[in-house]
Amino acid sequence: MKNVLVLGGTGKTGRRIVERLQQQGHKVRIGSRGATPKFDWEDQSTWEKALEGMDSVYITYQPDLAVPGAKEAIEGLTKEAKKQGVEKLVLLSGKGEREAELCEEIVMNSGIGCTIVRASWFSQNFSESFFLDAIQYGVVALPLADTNVPYVDADDIAEVAVEALLSEKHNGEIYELTGSEFYTFRQVIQEIAKATDREIDFSEVSVEQYTQMLKEHGVPDGYVWLIGYLFTEVLDNEENQVMTHDVEKVLGRKPRLFIDFVKETAKTGVWNQKVEA
Repeated sequence: MKNVLVLGGTGKTGRRIVERLQQQGHKVRIGSRGATPKFDWEDQSTWEKALEGMDSVYITYQPDLAVPGAKEAIEGLTKEAKKQGVEKLVLLSGKGEREAELCEEIVMNSGIGCTIVRASWFSQNFSESFFLDAIQYGVVALPLADTNVPYVDADDIAEVAVEALLSEKHNGEIYELTGSEFYTFRQVIQEIAKATDREIDFSEVSVEQYTQMLKEHGVPDGYVWLIGYLFTEVLDNEENQVMTHDVEKVLGRKPRLFIDFVKETAKTGVWNQKVEA
C-alpha cells in the first residue's frame, strides 16, 4: 500500500487518479485548499504538512505550467518533497509547451524518482472545462477551426499516471499522451451536435477576437493570457500535430476513441443543459 498525495485531487485528472488509487487500496491524500491538511500553491507554508508521510506525489499545477510563477513553485515543491523523503513524483505537463519543459527539467533533476506525463489537449475540455458553456448555449466561436488535434481522454491520462505513481519501472520516462485520431474544432462540434440531436452554430474567429470576447465576459486577464498562449504557441504547433503510442505502451491497449467520449458524454445530458447568454 502506498501513501499518495494527489495535487489537484478534485480536478479533471486528479479525481480520476484518486478514485483508481482508492479502489486499489492505497491511502490517498487530496491536495487542495479545501482539504485537511490544506495544500495551497500560493501558500508555501502548507506544503510541508501536505507532503509529510507521502511515498508518491502527483503534481498538476493550476492553471498551467506555462504561467509566470510556475517554475518557482515547482522548484520549491520538489525541494520540500525531497526533504520529506518522497520517493516518486509524477508531473502532468503539456505537450508542445516550452515553459512546461523548464518545469519538467526541475523535477527530473530533483534527485527523486520521477515520470513526466505530457498530454495533448483533453477531450474533457469540451465537457468539463473551456468550451462547455458555449456548447450548452449553442453558439461556439473558436480560432484555428481546422487545426488537427489528437485529443486524449482524461481517463487514459489518469490510468497512465497511476501506473507511474505505483511502479519504479516508469522512473525517468517521459510519456507523451495523445488519442489515436485527429479532430478539428469544426468536426468536434459537428459530432457533439449529432450526438445530442441539437443545432450548434459554429464559426471561426481570430485568436485576437476570441481573447477579446473572453475579456468582455469578465474572464480574468491571467486566464485570457493563458488561452491566447495555448492557441498561438501550443495548439498551432507541429509537436501537437503528431500522434504517439505511449498510452498503448504503458497500458497495453489503444487510447479511448474520441467518438466514444462524445457518445458517452452525450448520454449524461451535460451538453443539453440550458445556460443564459
